[in-house]
Amino acid sequence: MSIEVLPLDITERGECPQEFSFGAVFADHMFRQVYDKGVGWHDAQIVPYQPLQLDPSAAVLHYSQEIFEGLKAYRREDGKINLFRPMENIRRFNRSAERMVMPQVDEQLHLDALKQLVSLDAAWVPAKDGSSLYIRPAMIATSKKLGLGASSQYTHFIITGPAGAYFAGGFNPISVYITDKYRRAVVGGVGEAKTGGNYAASLMASEKVAELGYSQVLWLDSVNGRYIEEVGAMNICFVYEGNKIVTPALSGSILPGITRDSILKLAPTLGYEISEERLDVNQVVADIASGKITECFGCGTAAVISPVGKLCYLEKDYIVNNNVSGPVAKHLYDQLTGIQYGKIEDPFDWVVTLED
Repeated sequence: MSIEVLPLDITERGECPQEFSFGAVFADHMFRQVYDKGVGWHDAQIVPYQPLQLDPSAAVLHYSQEIFEGLKAYRREDGKINLFRPMENIRRFNRSAERMVMPQVDEQLHLDALKQLVSLDAAWVPAKDGSSLYIRPAMIATSKKLGLGASSQYTHFIITGPAGAYFAGGFNPISVYITDKYRRAVVGGVGEAKTGGNYAASLMASEKVAELGYSQVLWLDSVNGRYIEEVGAMNICFVYEGNKIVTPALSGSILPGITRDSILKLAPTLGYEISEERLDVNQVVADIASGKITECFGCGTAAVISPVGKLCYLEKDYIVNNNVSGPVAKHLYDQLTGIQYGKIEDPFDWVVTLED
């Protein structure tokens, strides 16, 4: 199936602003295709950015049958544009679709849509240091029905928009509150799928800890309430003795992050030991207090690496590395972003450079 590109009236063309915040401004075009049971995917188009039309009874509005992804396009110093591990995002998109009983998309067509969309809106890929073009693929259930059950119609779309440097004030550590009350996901549920309900369920805890002055919530497992899972919308890593990087093992309720996987593959080539383990929160805070844990950081698409300087558990604060960013987090950040922006060699063949 080919992708039809509908022309944009030159008078409607926007311009990438000089200043922008995440998720507030969007580029000129979007990709969309529709699915009908018995027909499959059809009408793949790149069209001017525009509202979606939904019936009030659309299944997504009532039963949250929805998935999404997040990746970025990076402006290189030579002016070309890089995508970072886009096939991994596409494969995770399809795994999420399978878990949410939604049709999978053709991987190559999805990749072609990404490339064509970003190339068409290349002027929206900012060159400002640390900035990028954020790409948001999504799929929603559109059948007109109030009965509970999988939809028979879906819309798959991709939108993009410029994103500034995550660390506006520099590579500074954040504070994290470990909640002993709220839970993000459970094994056997949809925690490992990138579906909106996971994030909606996190908002109450996020709002409450923000009132206490903390930036993010660290989630514990839903069965025992003692094993560390994720922090905010990121995976979490702990550094022992300045050399060993430990992250929670995937359990079925933890999202398998692309940045997490990149760190696990990259870190050993930089001389670090890595380990995926079941991490007891009580042992972790004890190891912070004793100094065994020398650094802590979150990792995800938005920030790449986000140092953590303070964790609060059961009303007690635990300070990591004197609440300053550590050398391991900075080393990994510099290496990953160097690969993404084409500043250093990519030994893993992760980068896809778009043709001019």
